[in-house]
Amino acid sequence: MRTHRLWNPAAAVASLAAVLALLTASGPAPGAPAAGGVLTVPMPIYRTGAYAAGGSGFAGGREDYFALLNARGGLDGLRIQASECEDAYDTARGVECYERTKRDMVAVWPASTGITYALVDRTIKDQIPMITVGYGRSDATDGKTFPWIFPVLGNYWSQASSFIRYIAAAVGGENSLKGKRIALLHLDIPYGREPIPMFQALSAQFGYEFRNFPLPAPGLEQTPSWVDMARRFRADYVIQWNFGQSCTVPFTAMREVAFPIQKFMGVWWCGSEEDVRPAADLAKGYVTSNFTGVGRNFPVVQQILATVYKAGKGNIDEARVGTVYYNRGIIEAAVFAEAVHNGVKQFGLPVTGAKVRWGLEHLNFSDARLRELGLTGLIPPVQLTPDDHGGVSSAYFQRWDGTAWVRIPGLWQPYADLVRAQITKSAEEYRQQKH
Repeated sequence: MRTHRLWNPAAAVASLAAVLALLTASGPAPGAPAAGGVLTVPMPIYRTGAYAAGGSGFAGGREDYFALLNARGGLDGLRIQASECEDAYDTARGVECYERTKRDMVAVWPASTGITYALVDRTIKDQIPMITVGYGRSDATDGKTFPWIFPVLGNYWSQASSFIRYIAAAVGGENSLKGKRIALLHLDIPYGREPIPMFQALSAQFGYEFRNFPLPAPGLEQTPSWVDMARRFRADYVIQWNFGQSCTVPFTAMREVAFPIQKFMGVWWCGSEEDVRPAADLAKGYVTSNFTGVGRNFPVVQQILATVYKAGKGNIDEARVGTVYYNRGIIEAAVFAEAVHNGVKQFGLPVTGAKVRWGLEHLNFSDARLRELGLTGLIPPVQLTPDDHGGVSSAYFQRWDGTAWVRIPGLWQPYADLVRAQITKSAEEYRQQKH
């Protein structure tokens, strides 16, 4: 159940006035860097626990991108200094990390949907923008309702929609979805429950039967769920919405009930090398979604190798450079850096949360800008506005060939009208709760 503080219109007006004051202030904010100074970037992250493979990958990619910028003279003359706070993917610890380090924050990446929900009201109060690349609240795409949250690339409802588009293509079109049985195997936490409303809405639209099968976190015991899905529900397709070690368990569990790998698919947080390599040949042929490119064949990755690793200053085992989680860390850092750059270009120093928010609202990764930053092919072009914070975007799909991820041709579009209708509905419910 979601719980929220009551929304106060007078407080909202006061908050907006405070934002404008920050944008026009001539003096430096407490702790803010001067020109040619240091921009401290606190990073809540998890290098321990069942989800450590993801957290360590994100952190390595972010910090290597910052190291690349520093080697080039910094970000608009500022040297970036990352500062990690370990939260082990635990919501309470994530909130504690935020409170302990927010004085130095001009943006925050929760790296967890649960922590995202827990920080919504806090970041509004503190005027710190929250960047959730590929996770978090799907309804935060509505910038009018959630002015401080930025999903940027692919929300969960958009991704769920793209899954159904992909399955429809495999079975001969949307008309052939009627009567199919689609199961969602998911961690029973906010992240795992997030796509359920979209799968239900699509079920009503196309006539497939949908059931969700929750797993108590960390989701390492899955045999009973697989028996239910394969033998009782008799699923035609199973989509897993797990994370960390729980992404690897199905490859053994599904073999025990003879469920075919060709009918098993994974959320993009179950689409890393760390998810499939422990399963060896059992994972061959497994398909997942993705929102970034995979591998080292991108200019920015080559620049990091030539500049950061050649100098012995890498922030992760070099063998992991170019992996799925690592590349997503690069994108998170690039989104942040571009937002800071936009804010500084428009308003000058010091960097503040309000200026970074403006920079995110005017983020425009055009083909030309992606090429300039060395990000071509790593993500598709994306542009945000004050009202549209991203999220309703296409997805890549990829197949594990036993050695590497191979991108399946095409960008798979969501059913955008249905996704936006769900966003509008949920955002309205959130606003009603605030009155």
